[in-house]
Amino acid sequence: MESRKLAALLSALISELLLALLLLFPSSSPLSLTSDEFTSSLFAVLLPVIRQFASVHEAAASIPPASRKRKRAAQLHEPDPGGHAILAGGRDFLDPNRSLDSYINSFNMTASTFEWLSGLLDPLLDCRDPVGSPLNLSTEFRLGIGLFRLATGSSYSDISRRFGVSKATSQFCVKQLCRVLCTNFRFWVAFPGPNELEPVSRGFESVGGLPNCCGTIGCARFGLLMGRGRVEENIAAQIVVDSSNRILSIIAGFRGNKTESRVLEQSSLYEDIESKRLLSSSPINVNGVSVNQYLVGGEGYPQLPWLMVPFTHPDPGSVQESFNSAHHSMLFPVLRAISSLRNWGVLSKPIEEDFRTAVAYIGACSILHNALLMREDYSSLSDGLGDYQIHSRGFRDYSVSGEAVETRNALAGLLKGPSGSGGSSSPNA
Repeated sequence: MESRKLAALLSALISELLLALLLLFPSSSPLSLTSDEFTSSLFAVLLPVIRQFASVHEAAASIPPASRKRKRAAQLHEPDPGGHAILAGGRDFLDPNRSLDSYINSFNMTASTFEWLSGLLDPLLDCRDPVGSPLNLSTEFRLGIGLFRLATGSSYSDISRRFGVSKATSQFCVKQLCRVLCTNFRFWVAFPGPNELEPVSRGFESVGGLPNCCGTIGCARFGLLMGRGRVEENIAAQIVVDSSNRILSIIAGFRGNKTESRVLEQSSLYEDIESKRLLSSSPINVNGVSVNQYLVGGEGYPQLPWLMVPFTHPDPGSVQESFNSAHHSMLFPVLRAISSLRNWGVLSKPIEEDFRTAVAYIGACSILHNALLMREDYSSLSDGLGDYQIHSRGFRDYSVSGEAVETRNALAGLLKGPSGSGGSSSPNA
């Protein structure tokens, strides 16, 4: 069987399996691109299979077929004066003469990244056309429609006009892209295994001077307009990021009125860490204290043995103040990642979709965020924090364990205080 057809068949089988599991084991839990209620153990089994398939699939996508016929796209309109109709005029929109800005402005990526992604998704985007109604559109065209919606936030009516397709076709292409990304490429957002966390912790130590940190956690909130009355709500998404702004975990679909601490408590990430499925490697010795792997979070989170939050009202010049300064610098990557997600136009304003589709948009943009970083394409990466602020949303009064206090104090002791000297850390024997 031709390699491309085989890749598409394998992808379809995996997609059907995951969708069947969703139907057989329904859950009210939000969408998790790391793990979730019903797949926490199952996904651990499926992940190697999916990764193996992905490597085969990418290899297959890189092999030029002997005779590949380009599908003819529908008749297109001429570009408007703003030059946004990238696909207009019937020309190949992978034309190398097109400006770099046209791709970045329309798709949030460079032309080379677009071409790479198109080759990767080629067997997947066109294998599930509506029964009896084939769209007869090329993979590049379908991808362009989907990315244009995500990157610019344009309405389906506008997309229909610009791309010369029906509104129904534009909706299909957008949802198909999100489905393929969130089903077949969700492993692009995956919390590292024990052997992969060492470079993550080294990255954070180079930023803030604190060892054994395995991620920084934050909560993003995206607007949502639902129903005919256009009632505005918020969707909360919990995000964990490494020092290079790569998303390690995103769990989206919480109602926006939940606090950061409540979102954390109800997430599968919390359960996985508490049950030692994550952050379970051997601790390191910091000034005689065993310090386990941990995350850092803002003041809206509780202080836990595996979650470090800043000290409240530290004395000027104290090691606690130094700790807060280092802690703040280690929070920057998650704030930048959240700001970068808002650079996707569909997430930059209230989403006019149903709740499930809005969650799929958040997942798809997160996967694309990591794909672009993997390609060293920084087209959608934010230069700063935008209007996102570090603040507490309804902090709850938690009883802090002695272990949590001891861990934070030991880490603070590594930093220079009034005496001008800090402590030391080493792996436990």
